[in-house]
Amino acid sequence: MAIPSRTDSTARAQWWRSIDHVSLTGIGILIGLGYILMLAASPAVAHRIGASRNMFIFKQVAFLSIAAAVVLITSRLSVRSIKRLAVFGGVIALGATFMTLVHGMEIKGARRWIALPLMSVQPSEFLKPFFAVFAAWLLSLRGTILIKNKWRFPGRAVACLVYLVIAALLQAQPDIGMLSVITMVFVTQLFVDGLPMAFFGALVLAMLSAFGVAYLTFNHVRSRVQRFLHPDVGDHYQIDTSLRAFGNGGLLGRGPGEGRVKDLLPDAHADFVFAVAGEEYGFLMCCFIIALFAMLVLCTLRRLIHEKDPFIILASSGLITGFGLQAFINMGSTLHLIPTKGMTLPFISYGGSSAFSVALTMGMVLALTRHRVEPGLFAPQPKESEVPMSNRLFSPTSPHKDPSA
Repeated sequence: MAIPSRTDSTARAQWWRSIDHVSLTGIGILIGLGYILMLAASPAVAHRIGASRNMFIFKQVAFLSIAAAVVLITSRLSVRSIKRLAVFGGVIALGATFMTLVHGMEIKGARRWIALPLMSVQPSEFLKPFFAVFAAWLLSLRGTILIKNKWRFPGRAVACLVYLVIAALLQAQPDIGMLSVITMVFVTQLFVDGLPMAFFGALVLAMLSAFGVAYLTFNHVRSRVQRFLHPDVGDHYQIDTSLRAFGNGGLLGRGPGEGRVKDLLPDAHADFVFAVAGEEYGFLMCCFIIALFAMLVLCTLRRLIHEKDPFIILASSGLITGFGLQAFINMGSTLHLIPTKGMTLPFISYGGSSAFSVALTMGMVLALTRHRVEPGLFAPQPKESEVPMSNRLFSPTSPHKDPSA
């Protein structure tokens, strides 16, 4: 793609000048690493299940190519379009998540997938970014006077109600890992929104209590926690094999194609792809991957330092929190820093639902953090009573709040 000149005033040129080039480059590198590591990890897995050695490679090439296009297309959307996408996409994802309870594929005792002709889809993956944006929109409307200065929109209450609906669906599947990520994203947004510390502390205690209930209620959660805390309890084959792979890789790795962990782990191309990177490309490659994820998180936070729109701050912080948490959970599980959880490494692990969901996440982050020219101070502004209600709710910037709110 040719770089537009300074005199170019087309939409593409304006997009290029306003986008975060560092984050865009980091996303491109992660997608490139996804291609490379899929070449390394997937042939052995495909051979073990009796499929063509290139099956996962061809599929992931298609998934990542579409994901790259989704990032670029989504990053060009306006703030208003991001809100609409979150509302309509969230409704569809919520309905599809409900359908998994009725018509979903049951795998290892959980119903999280819907079978389609060409691939299986995990709808809850798309709830993460859409709920983060929708919750940010609701929270940014908190305290807005809508009807003759008499009724304030209860943004926090509505956002909490939507969260409880999502939590009930994920608990019914069950998918405690996804529920944990969405919960931590929402708690982060409430903190950024200025929730009083007393309420925030109570919320954290409630969240810890919920994790305790999950430990007592779900056998697979209890088993994973016990295996993490007590090395002599349960089967540690996957973790032990993963840790040996990092040790075998050393500083520079054994070389492309020379690793053995991909022949031993059934999910080497998905949940344990980070171990493949450590064995074949070494400690330095692992540090590089970690640095890429950290850079994307920090670049987003840096762009928000001078942001004044509460919706953009809340939405971007929620989206990037979910992105960073997903990466941390995958790498932390592989390194045995936290209990194991089957969660993909963004843009690198195999999976269409994950690739498209992460692409939507980072595309919306890029769109929300683009540099925008603010209107002049003396430009005439319409009175709020003259603006239609639909425009106020879906406006690119959050409406003014009552100072007493």
